[in-house]
Amino acid sequence: MYPSSLSARITLLALLSASTFYFLYKSRRRKNLPLVSFNPNGDGSLDALSRRRGKLFFISQAGTSRALAGRLFSRLASNGLPFDLVDPQSYEPEDLSKESLVLMVASTWEDGKPPENGGFLANWLGESAADFRVGSLLLSRCKFAVFGIGSGAYGSHFNAVAKDLSVKMRALGAGEILPLSLGDVDKGDVDGVFDIWSEKLIAVLKGVEDSGVILENGVGIGGESENESDGGFESDEDGESGGETVVVDLEDIAGKGPSRNSGAVAQINGKANGTREMVTSVIRTSLEKQGYKIIGSHSGVKICRWTKSQLRGRGGCYKHSFYGIESHRCMEATPSLACANKCVFCWRHHTNPVGKSWQWKMDDPLQIVDTAIELHTKMIKQMKGVPGVTQERLSEGLSPRHCALSLVGEPIMYPEINALVDELHRRHISTFLVTNAQFPEKIKMLKPVTQLYVSVDASTKESLKAIDRPLFGDFWERFIDSLRELKDKQQRTVYRLTLVKGWNTEDIDAYSNLFSIGKPDFVEIKGVTYCGSSATSKLTMENVPWHSDVKAFSEALALRSKGEYEVACEHVHSCCVLLAKTDKFKVRGQWFTWIDYEKFQELVASGNPFDSGDYMAATPSWAVYGADEGGFDPDQLRYRKERHHKTNR
Repeated sequence: MYPSSLSARITLLALLSASTFYFLYKSRRRKNLPLVSFNPNGDGSLDALSRRRGKLFFISQAGTSRALAGRLFSRLASNGLPFDLVDPQSYEPEDLSKESLVLMVASTWEDGKPPENGGFLANWLGESAADFRVGSLLLSRCKFAVFGIGSGAYGSHFNAVAKDLSVKMRALGAGEILPLSLGDVDKGDVDGVFDIWSEKLIAVLKGVEDSGVILENGVGIGGESENESDGGFESDEDGESGGETVVVDLEDIAGKGPSRNSGAVAQINGKANGTREMVTSVIRTSLEKQGYKIIGSHSGVKICRWTKSQLRGRGGCYKHSFYGIESHRCMEATPSLACANKCVFCWRHHTNPVGKSWQWKMDDPLQIVDTAIELHTKMIKQMKGVPGVTQERLSEGLSPRHCALSLVGEPIMYPEINALVDELHRRHISTFLVTNAQFPEKIKMLKPVTQLYVSVDASTKESLKAIDRPLFGDFWERFIDSLRELKDKQQRTVYRLTLVKGWNTEDIDAYSNLFSIGKPDFVEIKGVTYCGSSATSKLTMENVPWHSDVKAFSEALALRSKGEYEVACEHVHSCCVLLAKTDKFKVRGQWFTWIDYEKFQELVASGNPFDSGDYMAATPSWAVYGADEGGFDPDQLRYRKERHHKTNR
């Protein structure tokens, strides 16, 4: 008789489920078949996966990996396992999310780095694994296995590439179907080790071997879970897990800075200085994991994804649409990794130090600029051979013409910021400097830059405190004074608003009231970028506005200005809209938001006074608000990623 009580029914269902699973397990074990793992397409068994064409990559410098991969390719084919033999240099890494089965035969080259043909793939995996926005499920549909070839004589660099590929693939959600295997050329046993690995691989793919294979998120067949055993995986020498990046909140490094009226700052030749370095080994490790190149003791540079995008002819960032920047010639850097805020939407989850004043050892501005350009061009050179990168664009990228001083931290804190700006201008590099509106006296002393931004993250004292979480007690007074200083600048000025749904999108009137204080030339309004949750930020995707939300907010804000500002441009991909002063930048019905960069350099070099109207240029029709192109340059090739969620923003 079927039980009537709810608890009895649950107990019966549990017993039936357990019995069914046990019967299925024993039945498939007797037939030497693997159990079915979860797959979003509904057919996730390894034997089903093997019937679809997999990808077999060779990462090779001297030809050894290529030869072994060719041998494996033939063996797979003879066993009825169809694969494509792929040179990663001609492969789009973003397509990995579409693959169901990937094999890699990888050599390690000089200093533990990958051979040239695998550099872009390895870098893409590393950057994606460290990017909070990507997430750990990007490759969840993919199964993989890696065989490494290296020399034991190189110690800690032995097979570093293969180890790192395994770590990064797992960090992005891919399931490793066979433990990482490593061959040592110094022992002369590479062929033998590879043959053993190949036999095991084919056996697993054909479903005739039970060796504790890890299928999905640590669940194995007849073996231990990944949480209970390393399953034969070797950890990399750095001890990096490949999982979530360790977040280090280092407020104590800056210590309690002096108050606004305090003069307790060390002076050397009239410049604030100190003895300790801003970037400790802990901070350096954390930032380098995120792809930063550290310069000296307090500066950094990093290649922007939009720089890589335009190098490949796939479109530039919103600054290309709004102001005519060539994204592939733009260098993103900062002379101060420290900041005076701990914003809830910080891209770096506060892995950089914070402080109220400069109290660290200070590097020379010339050294910072030289090193930044050197490191930037090295990263550009790594794009050689990447699909879509032409020699012309690569050559242009090696000669940067723009510098976004907005990477992370507070650039204006650096005591020699004027000398650094002068050095950039001397090299005909334009300057886009962003400040977080906590150092009004620094804004006042700042020499002309191409475009000066002030972050306006909220419109009221209460909301600014909640969003920016400033260190200063008089943060609101500093914020208002920073806006006042902006009004006295003759060059281009911008309010930059980051909209966080549920936090700062309601007070349109209060934002409008701030316009009269700083009288900016432009107002950039951008939806917040979701960077993942952490102990320091609880934002979710619910806090990210749609592009339609940003447009509605921008139109309402322009309406409040009573004609002083109008909506001028948009970049749909970045969820960003630009308001511009009508009387200055709209001439006979046409917008002039772009910049004549050569003219700006001439004006700076002349030493004579000039203003923002002296170096403006016409905005192309495709960048104007409401254009069919949505701010995408029609001379570029649009590349749309395959997504599995709502995309109409």
